[in-house]
Amino acid sequence: MTTAVERRRDPLAVRRILEALPDWFGDPDAIDNYVEAAAHPDFESYAVTADGATIAIALVHRHFPESAELHLIAVDPGSRGHGIGRSLVDHVATVLSSDGCRYLSVHTVAESFANEAYAQTRAFYLGTGFIPLEEHENLDWPGPSVIMVRALSARKAHMDVR
Repeated sequence: MTTAVERRRDPLAVRRILEALPDWFGDPDAIDNYVEAAAHPDFESYAVTADGATIAIALVHRHFPESAELHLIAVDPGSRGHGIGRSLVDHVATVLSSDGCRYLSVHTVAESFANEAYAQTRAFYLGTGFIPLEEHENLDWPGPSVIMVRALSARKAHMDVR
């Protein structure tokens, strides 16, 4: 299977992929919100395609020039486990870094809420270079969320000493 990553909006693929992942995206209102975000210009949209079909999607919200949030990443169930999500995160990180972005964050369900699907999600993020930063209640949902962050590029401290 030959895959390619491209910047493009594909709200229909977002809906299709999220509806196929009910352990993570079982709330129809949440799916609608992600589909809306996929069409909104405030979000950069990246799609992984294979044979013309979108098999993975990432939405990025650039809050400041130095930082961005990985608002969504999802891989079609039939394509999971082949490194597609990892390569998508790395691609996004490279694009952001080349544009001067230094940090990429992501929110997910915290470890204090026992859930196997989200344990897999946290392991995925840890494996792609994210580290836990802080935990909050009622951030993205009524339960605990963890904010994780990944440094994108090292910037040397510059001091002008006279």
